[in-house]
Amino acid sequence: MSRFVLLSPSGDFDQKLRAAVAHGLRGTVQTIASDILPAGPAELFSLLNQEQPEVLIIGPDVPFEEALRFAKVFDVQLPGLSLVLVSDVEPESLLHAMRAGIRDIVSPQADPAEIRVLLERACQSFATRHRGPEPQQAGNRKGLVIGVFSPKGGVGKTTLATNIAIGLGQIAPMGVVIVDLDLQFGDVASGLYLNPEHTVTDAVTPAAAQDPLVLKAYLTVHPAGIYALCAPPNPVDADHITPDQVSRLLEQLAQEFQYVVLDTAPGMPEIGIAAMEQCTDVVWVSAMDIPCIRGLRSGLEVLRQLDITPESRHVVLNMADAKAGLNVQDVESTIGAPVDVSVPRSRAIALSTNRGIPVLQESRKDPAVKSLRQLVERFNPAWRAQAQRKLHRRVVI
Repeated sequence: MSRFVLLSPSGDFDQKLRAAVAHGLRGTVQTIASDILPAGPAELFSLLNQEQPEVLIIGPDVPFEEALRFAKVFDVQLPGLSLVLVSDVEPESLLHAMRAGIRDIVSPQADPAEIRVLLERACQSFATRHRGPEPQQAGNRKGLVIGVFSPKGGVGKTTLATNIAIGLGQIAPMGVVIVDLDLQFGDVASGLYLNPEHTVTDAVTPAAAQDPLVLKAYLTVHPAGIYALCAPPNPVDADHITPDQVSRLLEQLAQEFQYVVLDTAPGMPEIGIAAMEQCTDVVWVSAMDIPCIRGLRSGLEVLRQLDITPESRHVVLNMADAKAGLNVQDVESTIGAPVDVSVPRSRAIALSTNRGIPVLQESRKDPAVKSLRQLVERFNPAWRAQAQRKLHRRVVI
């Protein structure tokens, strides 16, 4: 049986889809080369002469309204099927697509590598729905949860978080979501130049907590191929969001996305502690001044006392400046931990922050850009596997 079925007259996308499946995916592709979609499952399966496939890919060159009509029928009659839409959907149309039962969206211009990543996620979703939910254990989590933290404000935490998300989006298109957990004064929306229709307030409602499709409908799509869940516009709304709700939200997102990036409020509020307990990775950010460095040392000590130890820790020295009177060695000796990445002070980053376009979204040559890419690379599976091998060799020796 064909694991993947394409409903589209586009020969170009058919070739890219087959190339994606041929490189690492089990199964074959069957194509119905028409922009007129079947009326329902019975008609589709009569054309295929087979039982239910795992993933239906709709488009390109299929009218958007026709795709939604088709998706609604299948969502009611075969809710376990993974439906993927190939279209350059406008952000305001995304919610309609998700409500119709579309599980994921990919651009017609996507290359085979991007298509393969999306199909892997669609197959995982299909398998999960058919075998039932797995126990919520750390070993079963599919995605990395990367929290960006700092005891002090004004250290460029949001700038780092948005650039990490954009950089990871280049590794895993549409497999990244950034969540703004600075619920009172979050800046992810302005940092990504977004005007979200829905926020964290919607994402923690009972309906979203019980249904990942409802949750995904509340996410905002960014042009760089990532999702965002922004802070509520009214700081008062933050009072109605509990640590337990945040924990549940992050558990859901980790099951749906390859990477979940968290921008958090300064210090260690209850929401931040709850988020940290869900993190696989914590990025600690400090500026190059004595109050920030001492604050970071105190924060690390508090976590040791609370016995909160995420799998991986990454210390980032942001806005590093040799003229500040301190060097990296001074920082490391104060906090009692190595600095993993040092991001130099940069006019390019300041300009990109003011424009709402993360610097990694553009092809710029700048020392700070190089450092940010080094930080992003630390979450690449290949880098992590190599780092674990090095650690194992040191332990053996």
